[in-house]
Amino acid sequence: MTSATRCCRAAAGFGLVLLASPAAAAPQTYTIVLQNMKYSAAPAELHRGDSILWINRDYLRHTATALDHRFDVDLPPGAKAITVMLKTGSVTFACRYHPGMRGVLQIK
Repeated sequence: MTSATRCCRAAAGFGLVLLASPAAAAPQTYTIVLQNMKYSAAPAELHRGDSILWINRDYLRHTATALDHRFDVDLPPGAKAITVMLKTGSVTFACRYHPGMRGVLQIK
């Protein structure tokens, strides 16, 4: 009997089960569009490590500025930018130029 066989039989005798750990989900990219002086809906299933692609389809310059300083994206008309969500929790964001434009991301 090989040592590997003895090891496996011993593990089985003690009721040990080796399970593969689940692979972490691959990061996703979600899009938020700035248009008509508002942000499109925030993604519902946002996780740490996921990215937001911000697209300004408005005729005015806007920002996506996290109130807790996690990110600050400046978007001239027609511009795109990506931010990666590095922390979990709730983050409120707004446009520095148009404070009525607001949104909230829930990062799991």
